[in-house]
Amino acid sequence: MKYMNQIKLEFLGLPANVAFARVAVAAFASQLDFTLADLEEIKVAVSEAVSNSIIHGYENAPDRFVRVFAALTADSLEVMVEDDGKGIEDIDQVLQPAFSDADERLGLGFVFMQSFMDSFQVDSKPGCGTKVIMAKRVVTRITQVNPEQ
Repeated sequence: MKYMNQIKLEFLGLPANVAFARVAVAAFASQLDFTLADLEEIKVAVSEAVSNSIIHGYENAPDRFVRVFAALTADSLEVMVEDDGKGIEDIDQVLQPAFSDADERLGLGFVFMQSFMDSFQVDSKPGCGTKVIMAKRVVTRITQVNPEQ
C-alpha cells in the first residue's frame, strides 16, 4: 500500500504524553477529509492505546518508550501503537467489554478502539510487548444537488 504521508513518534511512557499523542495523530489525520467527529474518535482510540501501553504494558514505569506510527493513504489513516512491556496473556479475554486487571479501571479501552475505528487488531506476546493496529477510512460524502436552484 502506498502511503501519501507518514509519521513516527517515540516518547516516554508518561501520562502527559497521552494528550500529546492524541493531538499529534489527530492533527496529522486532519490532512484528510475527516469530520470533527471522526477526529474526536481517532483521538479517543489513540489515547486508549497509549494509555494501555503506559498503565498495563509498562505498569506506569516512566522510563520506557511508547512508539506511534501513523500513515495516510488516499482515503484512510492507519495507526500503530507499540510498546515493549509485559504483553498480554490472553488477548481474547482483554477484548471482552468491562474486562480489567485493575479495579479502578472500567475495561472499555479496547471496546472504544474497536467501535471508533474501522479496523482493529492486537498483537501481543507475554514478556515481549503489545502492538495495536487501527485504521479509519474517510467516509465519502455525497453532496445532493437541488435541481430547483
